[in-house]
Amino acid sequence: MNTTVKESHPKGLYLLYFTEMWERFSYYGMRAIFTLYMVNALLFDKASASSIYGSYTGLVYLTPLLGGYVADRLWGNRRSIIFGGFLMAVGQFFMFLSGSFYGEADFAKTMMYTGLGFLIFGNGFFKPNISTMVGSLYKEGDRRVDSAFTIFYQGINLGALLAPAICGSLGEQYDSLGIIIPSQFKWGFLAACIGMIISLIAFILLKNKYVVTPSGEAVGMPPKKEEVTDDNPKTPINPAKIGIGLGAMVGIYALFNLVLGWDLIGSIMVALSFVLPGLIITDSSLSKVEKDRIWVIYIIAFFVIFFWMAFEQAGASLTFFAQEQTNRNIFGWNMPASFFQMFNAFFIVVLAPVFVAIWQTLGKRGKEPSSPVKQAMGLAFLAFGYLFIAFGVNGIQPWDKVSMLWLVGLYLIHTIGELCLSPIGLSMVVKLAPARFVSLLMGVWFMSTALANKLAGELSALYPEEVKLIAAEKMADEPTNQLLSSAEMDTMIWKQALKDSAALPVVQIEYNENGDPFAFRRGEGTVNASVYHLYLIRTMNKNIKDAMVTEDGKHLVVNSVDEDRIDGEIVKHQGVEVYDTRPSKPTFMGQPVKNLYDFFMIFVYLAGAASILLFLIRKFLLKRMHGIS
Repeated sequence: MNTTVKESHPKGLYLLYFTEMWERFSYYGMRAIFTLYMVNALLFDKASASSIYGSYTGLVYLTPLLGGYVADRLWGNRRSIIFGGFLMAVGQFFMFLSGSFYGEADFAKTMMYTGLGFLIFGNGFFKPNISTMVGSLYKEGDRRVDSAFTIFYQGINLGALLAPAICGSLGEQYDSLGIIIPSQFKWGFLAACIGMIISLIAFILLKNKYVVTPSGEAVGMPPKKEEVTDDNPKTPINPAKIGIGLGAMVGIYALFNLVLGWDLIGSIMVALSFVLPGLIITDSSLSKVEKDRIWVIYIIAFFVIFFWMAFEQAGASLTFFAQEQTNRNIFGWNMPASFFQMFNAFFIVVLAPVFVAIWQTLGKRGKEPSSPVKQAMGLAFLAFGYLFIAFGVNGIQPWDKVSMLWLVGLYLIHTIGELCLSPIGLSMVVKLAPARFVSLLMGVWFMSTALANKLAGELSALYPEEVKLIAAEKMADEPTNQLLSSAEMDTMIWKQALKDSAALPVVQIEYNENGDPFAFRRGEGTVNASVYHLYLIRTMNKNIKDAMVTEDGKHLVVNSVDEDRIDGEIVKHQGVEVYDTRPSKPTFMGQPVKNLYDFFMIFVYLAGAASILLFLIRKFLLKRMHGIS
């Protein structure tokens, strides 16, 4: 075995570093403004935006199963990376098109969903293949491999650090009233697209020269067909086992989709998360020790779901909180809400070497915690981070803003938790899995992350909203009393309101010297709708001048003006929008989520309970790891 160590790393490492950095820039740049775009440009409510966000990030972690399989069996790493990068660049361009035509809701949504599809499948071919090429640049036994992966990991975090700063600056811009300018989101998406193109071009032009083994052979070429011999027999396909697996998938899918009411994507993820592990653990070739170790992987993967579904609130609920209830003013400059997603990457870059030193020091003294204990610590830090911010928001009103130190502190505590839990997960799978099942069990691990991201979106949907746009209808070019048709509306109230404007009081919105709305007034009286509610509605519709409102102030019908470009000319259409200023609060396990304190405490309970339970069963897990720690 050759253990020669050279001082410098091969140039191929830095090409892969550069390629991965720009791909992560593209991914995190789009993610930084994605939910803000859906809520502020396409006017999704937060629950719908969160659910879409969760489905997208969940599928991003699921498709690597397909991309890894195609690379291993057919294309090799190189072709898969180029194909995946191309799909992602196309996907980001569709997001740019969506942002460019956000005013045409149907077209913009179609472009967005198309873009998400390209991004999901592109990531599946790109993500699992580029990191596997790093180790192939070195001879077996070369001690530089560990430091090579450390350098490569820095590229990931550098991309994640730059992305919100650049894409957020371009896409998240505000007018003089502090209202997001929807037309600017497209520039953030375009920057993400350009980042992906840079990544792709660099890899295509330089791969043949630099991505080679120490002996000069190309890395990542299509696999050679293996000959079937007595020493290398072809694994037979078991039709009965496949049939049982498919039947189980259909049954579990039906249970979650038809009985429990989960959506299509979530139900498929849950079905896969049960069936694939079941097929592996029932393999007759496994010994008792191997089965014990695989069960440990499954149990740890289950607990990791609790970590990531709380941690991944960064792109959804925590971004809403940053935008609406965080004081982002720094010496007169309002920091974009998307910038807060930089802090995790920044803290990882700063703290990762510290944690490496801590674990090494404890290891030399024989006191380094076992893998299950480290993961229990990660969950505990996660719970503490949410307890920290729950304390900061306790008792505040929806129109209050808190210091950004509460949110920055949460990201700091969560990063400490991530450094306890995340780096050892993949390592544990490799150490515990039988060699012939490593790829499949790595797929199980990524499936747990995919399900966690989906659940993160569903939990973010519990974020308490103060105002909801419940109906919008484009009418004729001239104002009309046409009835709105919407299942969400109380037809008796709105039918009467729109046929006879006298049925509801018509009120005038008044503004202060800064252009901020401060009251709904009808004659000498003030309608019972809070200034904060009015401000939120103003962020959705800048053209509001008057409205019809119920006496209790709960529902408002306001004028709207949509602009379409037809044959090069701008055509304006009158319309109406209906807002609910007191929407019903979501519930979790039968309890209403009335405010932000209630919302953040959900994650304290979930992560805290998971941490305690994992710590309690640590000896049970260590026993079944059979000497591997």
